[in-house]
Amino acid sequence: QVQLVESGGGLVQPGGSLKLSCLVSGGIFADYSMGWYRQAPGKRREFIAGISIGGSPFYKPSVKGLFNISRDNATNTLYLQMDSLTPEDTAVYYCERETLGGTPELWGQGTQVTVSS
Repeated sequence: QVQLVESGGGLVQPGGSLKLSCLVSGGIFADYSMGWYRQAPGKRREFIAGISIGGSPFYKPSVKGLFNISRDNATNTLYLQMDSLTPEDTAVYYCERETLGGTPELWGQGTQVTVSS
């Protein structure tokens, strides 16, 4: 059974940084593209960043240059470094594993990120 467990969320002041982690147990982590989504209160879940099997990243345009996605296949961990956070970044952040077609197939439980002074 494959499980995705996010961690690293919390309360941060505007302009601050957080690094989220997603530990994947079960399956072969290196065989899948992975990604991060977020869902703010009252809004739809939205794509933030993804990373291919080969390590190529891609981003929602509004976070490019501010967020950095990475993966460590040796420890089965996906990361999201978030810098220059604003209150608009407040949301529950989810990691996901994708099918070969690029569709999310497995989700973590989410980690809350709150940006507030």
